[in-house]
Amino acid sequence: MISVRRRGMSAIAGLGTALALFLAGCGAPNYTYVANTSQNTYFKVPYSWRQISTNALVKAITGGGSANGTWIVGYDASGSPSAQHVLGVVPSSPFVYATVGQLNQSTTDMLSYNLLKDFFLPVTSDARTNAAQQGFPLTGFKLLASSDLTPGQGIHGVSETYDYTFPGNRVVTFEQVALTNAAETKVYLLLVHCTASCFSHNKAQISTVINSFTVRSS
Repeated sequence: MISVRRRGMSAIAGLGTALALFLAGCGAPNYTYVANTSQNTYFKVPYSWRQISTNALVKAITGGGSANGTWIVGYDASGSPSAQHVLGVVPSSPFVYATVGQLNQSTTDMLSYNLLKDFFLPVTSDARTNAAQQGFPLTGFKLLASSDLTPGQGIHGVSETYDYTFPGNRVVTFEQVALTNAAETKVYLLLVHCTASCFSHNKAQISTVINSFTVRSS
């Protein structure tokens, strides 16, 4: 009888161990998969990064106005997520901003790789000169990397990594991908930024986000 009880207890213990292992394997996922199927646009962010309200994000970008993007989304790795980290406040944790914008005919007619580079902040020399003349507050621009992209299906664009110095002498690193479709009627932008030290420390995660950005022909 004792032997039977021991075997029963061993079986229960074994089931408990298996259940614990199963539950451990069913923990929180590693990534949040972000998709807008109507715009054929996809990327992923670490699961712990929190989504920012679209309304708050638009207000932070436009200063209270409205935005023309057909899709605008943001994710913040900060312990205190804020829409202001998109540009108004220097982010000390990675911040992701993505948008899809429909271009009008005049913009389509003048669209170039330089315009894609300058889609979020002035990156090209001419754009930076014009911005400075209009009182643009960021200084110390430094281009860290630049390349043209042709992922396929007529999608093409640019990848840019650069530094800007914010007031208070805080350097922020930006990495962005700006793409357009074959007809050049839309712009797809993904941008990740934070302080230069944060960017260096979180480079692996940031690269994962950037490399996951996928746009299908539409």
